[in-house]
Amino acid sequence: MRKSTSLIDPDHILFDRRAVADHRRRAARIDWPRHRFLFDEVAARLAERLLDINHDFGLALDLGGRGGGFAEQVISLEKAQRVIRTDICEDMLREVKNAAVVLDEEFLPFKPETFDLVGSVLALHWTNDLPGALSQIRSILKPNGLFLGALLGIDSLQELKSCLFEAESEIKGGVSPRVSPFTEVRDAGALLQRAGLALPVTDTEMITLKYEHPFALMRELRGMGEANALMARQKNFTSSKVLMRAAELYLDRYADEDGRVPATFQIIYMTGWSPHDSQQQPLRRGSARHSMSDFLEK
Repeated sequence: MRKSTSLIDPDHILFDRRAVADHRRRAARIDWPRHRFLFDEVAARLAERLLDINHDFGLALDLGGRGGGFAEQVISLEKAQRVIRTDICEDMLREVKNAAVVLDEEFLPFKPETFDLVGSVLALHWTNDLPGALSQIRSILKPNGLFLGALLGIDSLQELKSCLFEAESEIKGGVSPRVSPFTEVRDAGALLQRAGLALPVTDTEMITLKYEHPFALMRELRGMGEANALMARQKNFTSSKVLMRAAELYLDRYADEDGRVPATFQIIYMTGWSPHDSQQQPLRRGSARHSMSDFLEK
């Protein structure tokens, strides 16, 4: 992986990127195929947006793609001639037969204007500087290149967050940071514009998965490589009393008639284009040919 020095103010570093890589490595080595369902589902839904675009892409990048679900979708849809797969963890790329690069999504090693398409599935929410990451993506896109991204939104795992918060507060008299401060959908479009991407479009959906027990959900999150990577996280193991109480609250509040509990994931989808003269341009201020009075009843 490319060695780099962060330019981010140390006081603004929320995530331990080494922990992010360690969590992916553990997931890859244990039983990744069993836990990749959500990533594959979101990759399929993100790639569906390509069906509405009458355009084929020469070289595509699957950024932070773990096992390469987005790359598989792009290849299946025959929307790109070549796809380079990347991840912060080498173990996630061991089964990849084609081109693959181990990299940190915060520091992209590619030349400007290299790719026709960049897709990222549930990876960018772990970056400390999301605007900076999007700006780098904009830089490596060719003119009229397309960025498609999906990341977890702020309403993800609300059930788990509320139960852990209450359990720890009740037992320990305080709480420690446990869940990433995910992006809000209302910020996503502004982030794309700030990065210099044109024609930004954002939308969101909720995906709810069911589990036999809250502990099964917690095991799933570890298996997905989505364990807590906050710099301010509690470094030692959470006490069994807190976990048991959180599970009790989860079951009492959310279990269905079969005893299964839901886990809600908010997915924010982002679409933006690298600027090009062929794209529709907004009118210059004062260039309108009609006055509002032309449309009002007199």
